Amino acid sequence: MHRRRAARRAGTARPEGLTGERGAPPRQPGRLPSVLNPHSVAGQVLILQVAVVLLLVVAAVVALVLQARSASLQEAKERSLVGAETFAHAPGTLRAMQSADPSALLQPRAEEARRLSGVNYIIAFSPSGIRWTHPDPRLIGKHVVGSYADALAGHVHQATYDTPGVGRAVDTMVPVRDAGGRVVGVVSVGITVRSVDRKVMEQLPLLFVSAAAGLTLVTAGSVLVSRRLRRQTHGLEPAEMTRMYEHHDAVLHSVREGVLVVSDEGRLLLANDEARRLLDLPDDADGRRVTDLGLAPRTAALLGSGAPATDEVLLEGERLLAVNLRPTAPHGGPTGSVATLRDTTELRALAGRVERARERLQLLYDAGLRMGTTLDVVRTCEELAGIAVPRFADFTTVELLDGVRRGEEPGAGSLTLHRTAVCGVRDGHPLHPPGTEITFPPATPQAQGLRGGRAVLKPDLGAAAGWQELDTERTRRVLDFGIHSLITVPLQARGTPLGMVDFWRADQEAFTEEDLAFAEELAARAAVAIDNARRYTREHAMAATLQRSLLPRALPEQSALEVAYRYLPAQGGVSGDWFDVIPLPGARVALVVGDVVGHGLHAAATMGRLRTVVHNFCALDLSPDELLGHLDELVAHIDQTETTEGGEDAGITGATCLFAVYDPVAGRCGIARAGHPGPAVVHPDGTVTFPDVPVSPPLGLGTGLPVETAELRLPEGSLLALYTDGLVEDRERDIDTGLGLLAGALGRPGRSPDEACRAVLESLLPDRARDDIALLVARTRLLDPDRVADWDVPADPAAIGPVRAACVRRLEAWGLEDIAFSTELILSELVTNAVRYGGEPIRLRLLYDRDSLICEVADGSSTSPHLRRAAATDEGGRGLFLVAQFARRWGVRYTARGKVIWSEQSVHAGDAEPGADLGEALLDQWDEPAL
Repeated sequence: MHRRRAARRAGTARPEGLTGERGAPPRQPGRLPSVLNPHSVAGQVLILQVAVVLLLVVAAVVALVLQARSASLQEAKERSLVGAETFAHAPGTLRAMQSADPSALLQPRAEEARRLSGVNYIIAFSPSGIRWTHPDPRLIGKHVVGSYADALAGHVHQATYDTPGVGRAVDTMVPVRDAGGRVVGVVSVGITVRSVDRKVMEQLPLLFVSAAAGLTLVTAGSVLVSRRLRRQTHGLEPAEMTRMYEHHDAVLHSVREGVLVVSDEGRLLLANDEARRLLDLPDDADGRRVTDLGLAPRTAALLGSGAPATDEVLLEGERLLAVNLRPTAPHGGPTGSVATLRDTTELRALAGRVERARERLQLLYDAGLRMGTTLDVVRTCEELAGIAVPRFADFTTVELLDGVRRGEEPGAGSLTLHRTAVCGVRDGHPLHPPGTEITFPPATPQAQGLRGGRAVLKPDLGAAAGWQELDTERTRRVLDFGIHSLITVPLQARGTPLGMVDFWRADQEAFTEEDLAFAEELAARAAVAIDNARRYTREHAMAATLQRSLLPRALPEQSALEVAYRYLPAQGGVSGDWFDVIPLPGARVALVVGDVVGHGLHAAATMGRLRTVVHNFCALDLSPDELLGHLDELVAHIDQTETTEGGEDAGITGATCLFAVYDPVAGRCGIARAGHPGPAVVHPDGTVTFPDVPVSPPLGLGTGLPVETAELRLPEGSLLALYTDGLVEDRERDIDTGLGLLAGALGRPGRSPDEACRAVLESLLPDRARDDIALLVARTRLLDPDRVADWDVPADPAAIGPVRAACVRRLEAWGLEDIAFSTELILSELVTNAVRYGGEPIRLRLLYDRDSLICEVADGSSTSPHLRRAAATDEGGRGLFLVAQFARRWGVRYTARGKVIWSEQSVHAGDAEPGADLGEALLDQWDEPAL
């Protein structure tokens, strides 16, 4: 209220709610509104007073005018009556009326009497109504207008009516009687109304002057009264005054904040009900000095000083009061100050609780951000312990049920837990260290909380007998260390108990019931994170187990390459990277490196499927480009089928593969790749190159597109490095940088494949690998030329004998006489088939590799032989059967100009007589079922 009034005095714009009901314009700064302002109380009072006075003056003037006119009219009637009576009874009037010429005698006398009396006319007429006299001589002798029956009856008749030639007049008729009482004539005297009004108008100026003087005096008095009222009301409008007094009452009686107005002399001018209650003021406090009201010295000094203060907290009795003090002098009126008082006793306590609640919410928020970031069970427990200390507890311990750390489903009902994490504000505490197995007795708080599924509070551990049953000696040391309060909360997620978390206090105040809800909420969030980590650990272990079972456990024995490998799963879980070393016929070796996009079980399972498919295709002895082409078609078919049936994540699109075949006889390597990084070649002198191997789209995306094979000539002792993109690509470096690092790590001559693998990982392995890394390094070897023999075979059956004899001599040179007979039989069959059914050129090659003898017969035909059981009547068809009986394995592979039929025998033929084996094999063709 005072601020609003001050704003008006200071010339500020009024608030929107106080502009008055008619929306008065803003007042000029530094001036009160004029008394003529119709929106102010003073202006409205002045206007009302002037209007009332004006109304009274107008009414008085009208009344006076009417009264004057009535009086004048009455006077006219009386004069008219007197004149008529006088003329009618004047001497000679009767005689003149009875004379022979009444007009001649009466007309002069009537006009003279009219002039002397001031009446407007004197008319005498006969009983028959004929005029004897008239101011207008032309009307003499004419009949009168109007009723005069009362006069003829002998009565005086007085009326107001229009008279011809005169106008409207007050007329009085008096009969003239003779001695016998007979009416001999009538005298009519009239005074016009116009003459009466003229007399009244003559009085109006004086009347108006008097009225104006009275109005001026009354208006001047009203202006003086309004000016004083303006000063008293400060120019307020009625609506503002109404609101002001309503607000004044509200401040005095309804506001729940104390308000005091103190004069500059330190006397209390105003105190509302709340201020009287807060300060416990006496009833007669108004007008007294604040220092005499029994207030606290600091309170009285502050209120009496008049110095501005903001939220000054003072102790008044048992209350804490926040005092604000402001001077009133800048806003007009008497100097002094206004003080507001707020009781902050409960507010302080509430603020403390709110601040504590805010800290708890912040702690829960931080816990949600910090817990479960690694999906590691132990690390998550350590994060829980670290978050609670020291913001909630001085020490925190976490125990898990057996199996939870390994990702297994926890056993129900067990009271044996493994302490997983401990965190405290001080070292040297007597609590069990991590890794301790603890069995809690049924009476302990931990056992009670685990069985009941609820938090258990022990505010005083010294009085908790059940807790001391766990370990009397250790509990005594815990109490001596200063730990005095405990909250133990079970860790439960999705209805499954996982363990316990214990909050201990030593330096802080003891736990209360209010802390239980927060402890349960924190434990609930931690339990979800721990359970997620447990589930992830379980799934990761399953995926890792699956992946290990699908990857090669040991490299096959072969003599073409010296191979070393490294496989590192990603930190985020298993993936679909794989590698393989597959021996092929002819002492050749296939090297395979592949990558399936994604992580988890699906990627690992997909990798296993692709690895199996590659093994199956290798059994067909396909070239690298053919193998990847068939693999691409198969993956596209699987993607189309499984995506339709199992959803969009069921396919395996996104796999890449590099397939290389190394021939140790020729020292050549054929390489093809589908979306996979190319190989690195380290020459014997240490030079590192990245051969330009044509790249095809990833598997499943290149259906219909050709796959090209690059042929590389690798000197003996060269290193061929195959790898997945996780080795050279990372978020912090691009592939070009990775390839440069790879070249630097490989570029040293004389290293073994294992040493090369170690050097590469030391140079390129990131701190936290985000993808699997597969690295395969192979050193090339060449088959000894002395162990390779080949012959060109003419297309003539007669040439078979000499070729067979040459082969036997070579076997004797190699010391393989034991298998000479079976080898001779195999060669005869293979060469004979080539001569009979194949095309030129025909070539025979023998390879002696470790413990195997490989026989290869190449011809220019693409017709493939098939093994079958000959019928009893067939003369032929038993050759391949014999080859299958005596060879360890045999097969056909196609070349660009024909095919190669090969067989592989063990150089250790055994002690059996070859002829006996042959006889048994031949006799088997004619057993009873065949006959």
